[in-house]
Amino acid sequence: MPAVTRSFWRLATFGLIVSLLALPGIAHADDKLGDETLGGEQSAKTGDDGTVSVTVGGVVFDRSKNGSGDSAGALTSSTSWSPPPCWYAPKYTPEQLQKYLEPIWEAGSTGYEWDAKQREKYNADDEKKGFNKDKTGEGYWWGSYVDKSYPPGWDSCDEDYFWVDTGDAPPANIENAITPEILAELAYAEIRVPGTEVTLAPAEATKVNLPTWAWLDGAEFKPVSVTASVPAIGLQATATAEPVSLEIKAGTPDAETYPSSGVCEINDGRIGEPYAKGKADETPPCGVKYLRSSGDDTFPLQATVTWEIHWTGTGGAGGDLPNGEFGATQDVVVQEIQAINR
Repeated sequence: MPAVTRSFWRLATFGLIVSLLALPGIAHADDKLGDETLGGEQSAKTGDDGTVSVTVGGVVFDRSKNGSGDSAGALTSSTSWSPPPCWYAPKYTPEQLQKYLEPIWEAGSTGYEWDAKQREKYNADDEKKGFNKDKTGEGYWWGSYVDKSYPPGWDSCDEDYFWVDTGDAPPANIENAITPEILAELAYAEIRVPGTEVTLAPAEATKVNLPTWAWLDGAEFKPVSVTASVPAIGLQATATAEPVSLEIKAGTPDAETYPSSGVCEINDGRIGEPYAKGKADETPPCGVKYLRSSGDDTFPLQATVTWEIHWTGTGGAGGDLPNGEFGATQDVVVQEIQAINR
């Protein structure tokens, strides 16, 4: 596509986001592609097994195995990697594309010359074959979708709508056309993991020079996953996050961590070990020892869990994605040990 045309298409797309929704006949959330919602609208439905799926940007997300709770949050990649800012996927049937485009042309908001070229491209004046209506059920018009946060590069998917027959791959020159790997990357962005506030013993206030045990609830820290799919063309991928370690930073240089690296590895599915009576003189497998009192203040203990990400998808595809991290800070009171002189 020539540079001038690309620039015009970007401006037209951005400038019409609001105005097009107000036009009669424009596709809204009640328009369907197969069984799924069109465009950037969002819908949700519950299956017979109680699984909730949410359709966003032409992709169906199954979050039923995701992390939950008030403190759950999104992972931060341990590298500079980020999910695709935009992608191409099936968007319209022939009749739906006609319903979407003709009101735009009638409004004249994109100019007579542009509209005339578009009508010619889609053979709009042929009632039987226009918009590929003679191929209804044999393929879809693909279009671009944009990440809802509009990250850098959101406008790079500027190709006009293109037709793909069912079972065929999209044109080789189209970058970011949906694949199992792209679905896995989009699923990664939807993963939510449990909060990372660690349990400490002693609980109320720890003591100077006495080890403080730290652990996380093993029942909560299990693998979580999100599945992304495009049912219209039979593609899907599942991204799974598994906890591998907990890093503790005491919040003051006047402290020692257990182990000395501050990184507590997963052991038998547990992160750290709960304190039990009689272990006061033992060294905790995961914890911290403060060397001075926090006085009238507190120390900001940081606990960060690292999660490994892997994915599987249609056709036996699969692989690894960059590790993700999720952490929290909690205030710790450290008191001097009180001694009685006789």
